[in-house]
Amino acid sequence: QVQLVESGGGLVQAGGSLRLSCAASGSTFNSYVMGWFRQAPGKEREFVATLAWSGGSTYYADSVKERFTISRDIAKNTMYLQMNNLKPEDTAVYYCAANPYGTIWRIEWTAYRYWGQGTQVTVSS
Repeated sequence: QVQLVESGGGLVQAGGSLRLSCAASGSTFNSYVMGWFRQAPGKEREFVATLAWSGGSTYYADSVKERFTISRDIAKNTMYLQMNNLKPEDTAVYYCAANPYGTIWRIEWTAYRYWGQGTQVTVSS
């Protein structure tokens, strides 16, 4: 069974940085598409970034482009989200997700089969 465990959330001031980690286990992920999504209070879960585990291709939401970087360490089976120049509107619970097939352009959260428990990111102004 695939398990995803996020870590690295916290409280940071606007303009600061955080790095989220997502440790994956329970499968070989060569064909997987992985993603980060977030959900703010009262809002729907939204796409942040996706990554093709094998080739490393990435895709970003416009709202985070040039500020966030998604990456992975294949040897550690871990995915990362480096978040720089954080803004108060980035405040949300961040989830990592995985799907055994698909493309990085599949950004609907309902398309992803496996989810982590989420980690809170709070950006103060």
